[in-house]
Amino acid sequence: MATIRPFEAYRPARGLEDRIAALPYDVYSRAEASAVVKERPLSFLRIDRAETQFSDDVGTYEDCVYEKARDMLQEEIACGHMVKDPSPSFYIYAQTMNGRTQTGLVACASIDDYQSGVIKRHENTRVDKEIDRIRHVDTCNAQTGPIFLCYRNHAVIDRIVAEKTRELPDCDFISDGNIRNRVWTISEPALTEEISRAFSEIGSIYIADGHHRCASAVKVGLKRREQNPGYTGEEEFNFFLSVLFPQDQLMIMDYNRVVRTLGGYTPETFLKACSKVAGIAPCGRERVHPASKSEIGMYLGGQWYRMIIRPQYRKKDPVEGLDVSILQDNILGPLLGITDPKADPRIEFVGGIRGLGELEERADRSGGAAFAMYPTSIQELFDVADAGRLMPPKSTWFEPKLLSGLFIHALD
Repeated sequence: MATIRPFEAYRPARGLEDRIAALPYDVYSRAEASAVVKERPLSFLRIDRAETQFSDDVGTYEDCVYEKARDMLQEEIACGHMVKDPSPSFYIYAQTMNGRTQTGLVACASIDDYQSGVIKRHENTRVDKEIDRIRHVDTCNAQTGPIFLCYRNHAVIDRIVAEKTRELPDCDFISDGNIRNRVWTISEPALTEEISRAFSEIGSIYIADGHHRCASAVKVGLKRREQNPGYTGEEEFNFFLSVLFPQDQLMIMDYNRVVRTLGGYTPETFLKACSKVAGIAPCGRERVHPASKSEIGMYLGGQWYRMIIRPQYRKKDPVEGLDVSILQDNILGPLLGITDPKADPRIEFVGGIRGLGELEERADRSGGAAFAMYPTSIQELFDVADAGRLMPPKSTWFEPKLLSGLFIHALD
């Protein structure tokens, strides 16, 4: 059963939330991050990406970069820009994009639950990306970016959140992308205990996004245990910063593909080869956004086509039955030789937030083809994780992104 507990967060001082909160560190290149920090000098991105404080001849992963991040975080606390809450609390975090709101609970999750499989993953992680965040968390002695978790709805948690969000929020501001962000605090001991009890009745929690941040936080916790052999399990380093969303609050967006080449095919022969896997209907210049599972929009040679995967290629297996798997296993791999999509430079992945026009531009530029996918569902994510399996690369795109710097979890 899941162990989820409240904590004493460091948060931006009232009125500074919109100046400090920042998109996650990994959505920017170094040059982009530097430009953001120059424009917004209080942005938490300067701490998440402290290389922005150095000239380009200083490497991103040098010791001085992590030490600078630690120093700037301590300075923000010392000057009162970041303030620690007086008692352990849960926090409700609501984000509204294009009229749709997702509401989750900010809390600390247990590294033991990650180790035991109560917290389930659906992606592999890369050691090099883990090392960067391990060093950042360990040097700063704090977790600065929350892990995006999800769970099956629980009536008690739903009720408390619904009641609390009828009150005025602690903060209410607009962030990049015209995203409305609101936060409420749950500090009443009776309510925090009730929420923790409710989570103890939930058998599985799922990582939606932030696999590398999660793995890194866990490894820092395990390292601290080795350094403190008398640990009790209650120390803050045994827990990691999370935002937990109930299943009905989340929407996964499409994660689309663009191939830069057709190999030896012409558009006509590629269409013919694809027709063995899917029924294909031409749609001219009308953009095809798939309306259901087993439907794919293909943009090829300046034209759109609606592809309906043939029944014999649909699978009941939780991984092989994903639309992204069917495309990969029957078209991209066999026809184009893209057998390792994570490393092959001939394929690009485009989040659905960018729209279908982005697919057209990229395919036209390269002379290749684009594939608009139907979004993977939350239930499919649960099914893959419950089976102890992993999804193909770039199967899910979550939007809006959780902001960093709104909640900091100190490790002592």
